[in-house]
Amino acid sequence: MQIIDGNAIAESIIEELTQEVGALTGKQPVVAFIRVGDDPASVSYVRKKEKTAERIGIESRLHLFPEDVSKEKLFDLIDALNADPDVNGILIQAPLPGHIDETETFNRVDPAKDVDGFNTVNIGKLCQEDASGFIACTPAGIVELIQRSGIDTEGKHVVVLGRSQIVGKPAALLMMRKAIPGNATVTICHSRTRNLPEVTRQADILIAAIGRPNFVTPDMVKQGVAVIDVGINRVEDASKKRGYRLVGDVEFEGVAAKASHITPVPGGVGPMTVAMLMHNTLRAFKAAQ
Repeated sequence: MQIIDGNAIAESIIEELTQEVGALTGKQPVVAFIRVGDDPASVSYVRKKEKTAERIGIESRLHLFPEDVSKEKLFDLIDALNADPDVNGILIQAPLPGHIDETETFNRVDPAKDVDGFNTVNIGKLCQEDASGFIACTPAGIVELIQRSGIDTEGKHVVVLGRSQIVGKPAALLMMRKAIPGNATVTICHSRTRNLPEVTRQADILIAAIGRPNFVTPDMVKQGVAVIDVGINRVEDASKKRGYRLVGDVEFEGVAAKASHITPVPGGVGPMTVAMLMHNTLRAFKAAQ
C-alpha cells in the first residue's frame, strides 16, 4: 500500500514553477485575492496562498471587505481587476456571506483571469475538452496526484462520491475525458444514491468529496482500490491543544489496509490545490503576454 504524499508532490510542482518564474525577464505574474469577512479558515487559506505565491515569485495583492459589503462594491472591485492589465489571476475566497450569490460572483470574473476555474465559461470548456480553459484547482490537483503516483485510469471504474461544482462534477469530467489521466468509466454518487456501498465497492479508484468525517468505511471498498480523499473535516479531540483534529471523508486506518494507494488528511489533496492555483496563474500570465 502506497500513501500518496501530497506535500511532496505539491513541493515538486512549486519547485518547477519557481524555476519557470525565475527565468522570466521583465514583468512578473500577479494574482489578486479577494476575501470577504474574517472566517478563520478563509484567513488561513488566503495566507497560505500568499506565502506560496511569494516563494514562487508571483506577486499577490490582497483585497479585504467586511462581511456586510454590498454586492455592488464587490463587483466594482472585480470589474476594476478584470480591466487591470497587470493582474493575471483573480481568486475570490469562498464561502461568501449569504447576501452575495457565489455563482454570480464567480461569473463576474473575466474567464481569462479565472484561475480558480469556477466561471461558467471555464466549466463549459472542461465539458467540451477545450484545453484553453482553467480547471478548478482541487480537481486539477487530484489529476496530478493520480498521474504522478502512476495510477492507471484507462478503462478503470472511477467512483466519485460527491457532486459539488467545485470538486465532484469537474473531477468526474476529467476522469471521463479522452486523455490520460482519464478514459475511465465514471459513476457519481451522492447523499441520495441507493445501495451506496454496493456502488463504491465497484470502484478501482474512489474519489471521496462528500464532506462527512470518516464516511467511507472498509466495508465500502474493495481490495486494491486507489483512494483519493478530498475531505477536510474538524472533529473534536480533547487531547489536541486546539481542541480538534482534521480527518478526511475516509476512515483512514481501516480503508488503507485494503487500498493500493491512499491520500492522507492532512497532507494529501490540500497542498495540491494551492500548487495548481499557482500553476493556473502562471498559465494566465503567459496567455496575457
